Amino acid sequence: MPAIEGLLTAMVTPFRADGRVNEERAVALGAHLLDHGSDGLVVCGTTGESPTLSDDEMVSLVTTMVQELAGEATIVAGAGSNSTHHAAHLAERMAATGAHALLSVTGYYNRPNRRGIVRHYEEVARAAGGTPVIVYNIPSRTTLNLPTDLLAELAQIDGIEAVKQSHTPDLGPVDGMTVFTGNDQDLARALDLGLAGGICVSSHIVGTEMRRMFDEPEHRAEIDASLRDVYDAMFCTSSPIPVKTALNLIGHEVGGLRLPLVDADDNELAVIRGALERHGLLTEVPAG
Repeated sequence: MPAIEGLLTAMVTPFRADGRVNEERAVALGAHLLDHGSDGLVVCGTTGESPTLSDDEMVSLVTTMVQELAGEATIVAGAGSNSTHHAAHLAERMAATGAHALLSVTGYYNRPNRRGIVRHYEEVARAAGGTPVIVYNIPSRTTLNLPTDLLAELAQIDGIEAVKQSHTPDLGPVDGMTVFTGNDQDLARALDLGLAGGICVSSHIVGTEMRRMFDEPEHRAEIDASLRDVYDAMFCTSSPIPVKTALNLIGHEVGGLRLPLVDADDNELAVIRGALERHGLLTEVPAG
């Protein structure tokens, strides 16, 4: 199994014109990302519009990505839910696909207390059957933060191996856990802190440059500063609207979005197009 570290792209889910998942385009996009800086892919996470995908759609897509690309890279499958029963069921199905790890978000909306969070991850890890589980801490979406001491407690659960940390103030080492940043703008800081890497969105667009932050630490701050406008553009409205817009503009044909997400408006489109133009990306010819 490949090491779970480095630059992982939280991949979009391409759709056909009729709204169905386009697995062929997903494989082509995944291969392109791996050729342009990514060490691995997170499939069917929030950036992949998992809230609007059925379990069967997600399992089918992850299965295809594992079959086609797992020999080349780390494949992490989204397997989260605010229902422990559903999260455990999905973890069991995703583990059976051969995915190298699972990403499981903290319970949103029902906002479990500390004891409930621990029990939730115990059940998810048990269902995963030895496939490593990455806890996803993103208070901006769940309204619930997992403090560092709680993450260290979760690390004592067999199978809970890492955290995608999207709460910037808490970004740092956690006893017993591999730590990834979940924020593109925090990648340079995460690497300076000696953390494992990042689960990022802008790497769809500027993956080669983001890869250089790993390989050329002496230029890390300069590279990070040069990409700030891309980071801002990729989150100028609800993700993954901007990154899907950008991918379509540069020719990757990932299709539209499922409601309640909608296409970028004129102002958002101008921001996205401007960032692509400044980085010379509108003339890029996609691979695959």
